[in-house]
Amino acid sequence: MRALSAGELLTVWEKGLMQQPVKRALALLTAACPEISPSQLAQLSIGQRDTLLLTLRSGTFGSQIQSLATCGKCGENLELNFSVADICTSPPTPSETFSLRVAGWDIEFRLPNSLDLMAPTSLDNQPRTLLERCLLQVKEHEEIQPIEKLPDEIASTVITQMAKLDPQADVQLNLCCPACGHQWQSTFDIVSFFWSEIHVWAIRTLREVHILASTYGWGEAEILAMSPYRRQLYLEMVGR
Repeated sequence: MRALSAGELLTVWEKGLMQQPVKRALALLTAACPEISPSQLAQLSIGQRDTLLLTLRSGTFGSQIQSLATCGKCGENLELNFSVADICTSPPTPSETFSLRVAGWDIEFRLPNSLDLMAPTSLDNQPRTLLERCLLQVKEHEEIQPIEKLPDEIASTVITQMAKLDPQADVQLNLCCPACGHQWQSTFDIVSFFWSEIHVWAIRTLREVHILASTYGWGEAEILAMSPYRRQLYLEMVGR
């Protein structure tokens, strides 16, 4: 993985404005990880992909994360401050397939990846639909059965096992409201969080480019090639 230049990040941001979140994540990693083919990136488990995104985020905006959460009980706003290291989990077992035996059923499966999330059949966000894409074979008492025949309670067990094998795919923050004491868990989605940061940065950067280009006549490439510190000095000189 390599750091993205300001110009590269703006290019990915511009192309990603009309894309769904999964494609935005893959576009960022494709630009930052030229040593990994786009097809390989798309087939990484969700946790493996998000681990790479956390690394890229650290290299882009730093390792500290600041966010907000709202208490669902009293409406108090909570300021969250933590580091990327605080939410990094152990990587999934390096295996393409996994097996599970429960209540007379033998299930072979793989972990969900970005292609699964982008599949039209997965857009309804139903766990069962996503699961069936990842099931390779199911047997009941040694006899192969249609995937659709897998009982819901067994399917839930498989989904739970998937989560244990790929914990980075579902990061839960334990929160407590200082105002009312309410406790709850909140999902931290690195894809949406990182993209929101990039969007804010892109708008601010383009505004800086506009000011400096209008004042000094420089081109966008020249301005983006400057360090943020130097750009800020020039902006202060023109009173912005």
